[in-house]
Amino acid sequence: MTNAEQAPDPYLWLEEVTGDDALAWVRSHNEPTIAELGGERFEQMRAEALEVLDTDTRIPYVRRRGEYLYNFWRDASNTKGLWRRTTLESYRTETPEWDVVIDVDELARADDTNWVWAGADVIEPDHTRALVSLSRGGSDAAVVREFDMATRSFVDDGFELAEAKSQTTWVDEDTLLVGTDFGEGSLTESGYPRLVKRWKRGQPLDEAETIFEGDPADVLVAASVDRTPGFERTLISRALDFFNEEVYELRGDELIRIDTPTDASISIHRTWLLIELRTDWHYNYGAASTTYPAGSLLATDYTEFLCGTAELTPVFTPDAHTSLHHYAWTRDRLVVVTLADVASHVEVLTPGTWTSEPVSGLPDNTNTAIVAADHLGDEIFLDSSGFDTPSRLLYGAAGGPLSEIKRAPSFFDAADLSVNQYFATSDDGTAIPYFVVGHRHAHAPGPTLLGGYGGFEVARTPGYDGVLGRLWLSRGGTYVLANIRGGGEYGPTWHTQAMREGRHLVAEDFAAVARDLVARGITTVEHLGAQGGSNGGLLMGIMLTQYPELFGALVCSVPLLDMKRFHLLLAGASWVAEYGDPDDPDDWAFISEYSPYQNISADRRYPPVLITTSTRDDRVHPGHARKMTAALEAAGHPVRYYENIEGGHAGAADNPQVAFRSALIYEFLLRTLGGN
Repeated sequence: MTNAEQAPDPYLWLEEVTGDDALAWVRSHNEPTIAELGGERFEQMRAEALEVLDTDTRIPYVRRRGEYLYNFWRDASNTKGLWRRTTLESYRTETPEWDVVIDVDELARADDTNWVWAGADVIEPDHTRALVSLSRGGSDAAVVREFDMATRSFVDDGFELAEAKSQTTWVDEDTLLVGTDFGEGSLTESGYPRLVKRWKRGQPLDEAETIFEGDPADVLVAASVDRTPGFERTLISRALDFFNEEVYELRGDELIRIDTPTDASISIHRTWLLIELRTDWHYNYGAASTTYPAGSLLATDYTEFLCGTAELTPVFTPDAHTSLHHYAWTRDRLVVVTLADVASHVEVLTPGTWTSEPVSGLPDNTNTAIVAADHLGDEIFLDSSGFDTPSRLLYGAAGGPLSEIKRAPSFFDAADLSVNQYFATSDDGTAIPYFVVGHRHAHAPGPTLLGGYGGFEVARTPGYDGVLGRLWLSRGGTYVLANIRGGGEYGPTWHTQAMREGRHLVAEDFAAVARDLVARGITTVEHLGAQGGSNGGLLMGIMLTQYPELFGALVCSVPLLDMKRFHLLLAGASWVAEYGDPDDPDDWAFISEYSPYQNISADRRYPPVLITTSTRDDRVHPGHARKMTAALEAAGHPVRYYENIEGGHAGAADNPQVAFRSALIYEFLLRTLGGN
């Protein structure tokens, strides 16, 4: 039975996340998977992965808060992590002196709670107080507690929020803007805050003043406060869906709409407004009218824009090969990272003239990311790495020379590795780029792992992965990264054409890369595996049910698979803009064509599949993975299952869990694809 009109779902009971029967089912599947895949090589790989994750020679990435550089760090002795700080002078040395602000391991012991660090919002520019978020087991929902940065202690009777997917921001030391679970009717259908309230110190939360209210069908509402001296602003955003939002400035009791396209992203810095377009925009200025293409970054004077008298300046305009990846402000410069056929280029722009200076010295086929930029000063940190090149952390003033301040160690021997970019032709003739990390002296096609995501305009870029290198490449495996549509590698149109009814393009692109790998002799079907998580897990489900003849094995992690019910489970309603609405018959007509759970066939031969998820994933419901496994078993297909009882959407809550899950996956792939 492979169409939408099926009998009632026999596995709905597996959607009871912590139900006794459901967890008994989980344990009954975990145990044989661990027993089968465990053994000497598994234990060796787990130890190797943990060594990569825990080593003290990793780069401690930092961000500036006042006179200190802050870092969050996990290692073998601190599995839950340390929030710590140091000075720039000390950070420049090989062994910085770290001042521990919060020891999460000690906090977890004191509270007898499995805390997972979820970040800290430190009030600026004072840096006297912080709102610390702590998650139980790694879920998106977290508790929020006020922390005194001077006394290194949580504030008695300070601001505190119960576990929820909260949004908080400082107005001043005694006032917050808060979105959280205030009780019935306060959340959207996606489970995020629908209300923003002004909460004053000492005031009961239920007496906080409502200053903005969204619609239950919205994804979320949130507030942000810019406390930069001389440029203080309060913004309210209302996410209509995953890709559209209305943004307002709150002045007193007045809400002023920033009238940019709802599907554009904006950034306000001092006097400047930046507008990043997802679709073409026809803009009228006086008697003139200009059309700016999707993917452009436009700049203008913020005050003039609010007055309707602003002229726009294109800061970046895309072409067929180049797209905007991300950007960040220092006080007086704009740092922009673009992708040219998926390779990074970095420029520093001067506001006003918008003249640009390229950042030189970045190698080919690498990924460069802005780690941190001081919006109150001029310093920037850039991280650059490639598939076979460990990270280099570059430091300097924006617009000035950058120097290497830290270098990550090499975790595997890359001397025999080569990195090449190829293009496959998809069904509609579109050229799809992909990278191959292979061995120069391989005598025959060997085990090959193909990765992809294809959704939400997320660009997958080249980068160093010590665990992948140590556990897979060092054992003779080849790795392939497919830059399929649905992502953002070529700007927003690379994504928008694969939304909703265009979703089939994602699968067609990935299948085209799989075929091209075999056609080029890089691998064979028997030796070709694929892996994806979350939206990429959906892609793996489609490969399993629609293209099983192309693969020797699949790994499907924290996946969406039941696309008939995805919008009813946890945060699923927020993704309707990406996939469509299953309750709309017109939308279900195209969703039902690919929804993996509804398209399992007992007659086709499927490759072995490993499905993994997390009980604590409160973003993508673990019921997707559970039900798919049960249905595959009932149809007689080879499936192995592992569910981490903790871990959130990342699938693991700490380094030992990451190492365990990694070893499990690579052991499965090596066994099924034939590796050394």
